[in-house]
Amino acid sequence: MTDRAGARAWVTAAQPACELLVHNAGIRLDRPLARLTEADWHQVIDVNLSAAHRLSKAMVARWRQSARPGHLIFIGSHSGCYGVAGQANYAAAKAGLCGLAKSLAAELGGEDIRVNVVLPGFLETRMTRDLSPRDRRRHLQRHVLGRFNQIEDAAGFIRFLHGMRHVSGQVFQLDSRIDSWA
Repeated sequence: MTDRAGARAWVTAAQPACELLVHNAGIRLDRPLARLTEADWHQVIDVNLSAAHRLSKAMVARWRQSARPGHLIFIGSHSGCYGVAGQANYAAAKAGLCGLAKSLAAELGGEDIRVNVVLPGFLETRMTRDLSPRDRRRHLQRHVLGRFNQIEDAAGFIRFLHGMRHVSGQVFQLDSRIDSWA
């Protein structure tokens, strides 16, 4: 998904009646600012944010061509809304998804194309398996229910959200962290 041709090829291969695109590609290259290289910055931004733009552009063109409704859902992160030390690149990319979604929702709503962001919370995935037990405990302490979300629960919410035909431009946090309103 890190180049235009790859995004177009993926969209072309998708089912003709596809009306939902969930952008869940994501990588972390966590480093303090002093050790964050240009390459680290660009790689995380490209995979987490620029790929969402590329795929959205290709999918929206397809929906427009067929005059079909569509729904883009970006998988964001709590880090993008509240920041986490050592995740400047990741937080910036995920915050960018929120801005991208709100802008596209305003732009595309008249064409029956919806755009939303889901913040699934900490999930046990390939992206989080390298975290230390200490880091896991630190993350878990912020959850008032004392547990992490499950992939199946996040997927169920995405399915539910897709069925809500009058919701667009929103950001949904799915875990039990309570943060102050911005």
